[in-house]
Parts: sequence; structure tokens; C-alpha cells
Amino acid sequence: MENLVKDENLSRTTQNQKRCYKCLLREMDIDQYFANLHEYIARIEEDIKAPDALYEERLSVCKECDYLQEGMCRACGCFVELRAAIMTNVCSYGKW
Repeated sequence: MENLVKDENLSRTTQNQKRCYKCLLREMDIDQYFANLHEYIARIEEDIKAPDALYEERLSVCKECDYLQEGMCRACGCFVELRAAIMTNVCSYGKW
């Protein structure tokens, strides 16, 4: 198990990586931010998580949408991978 040592907003893991728990996006390393987003999606409780087939179907709709830019919906501002991962979520524009 990973040992975390809190230092104000930052923590250090045993692998000497930094994680910021109370940072703005502009203050974070972009690669680490997206890694944290994917880790969060992976930890969503199974009873609220969309089944894999539905998740992939939703993402394929988003991939074809003109509003998608860098993983974010320019129309509503969501991260599409996160929105699609929750079973009860819907596209703000009725696409899924």
C-alpha cells in the first residue's frame, strides 16, 4: 500500500510523486490530473457505474460530437469520460 504524507495541499507517495488535493487545474501537472481522473472513474461504486458497454457507447457518441475538445464538452463543460461513467447521467444535449 502507498504511504502518503500530507504537506498542506500536497502529498508525496513512496515513489516520490506529488499529488495535489486542493489545487486548481492550472496548478497541476496535466498528465497527473488525467491519471487522477481515470483513477477516480475506476473507483466509482459498481451500483452507480454505467456498464462497460453503455460507457463505451456513450463515449463513441461523444467522439463524433463537434463539441468534444480535449476530453471536455465545450457545450456544457463536463469531462465526458466522467459524465459517461455514471449510469444515471445523461448528455445535456440529449445525445445519449
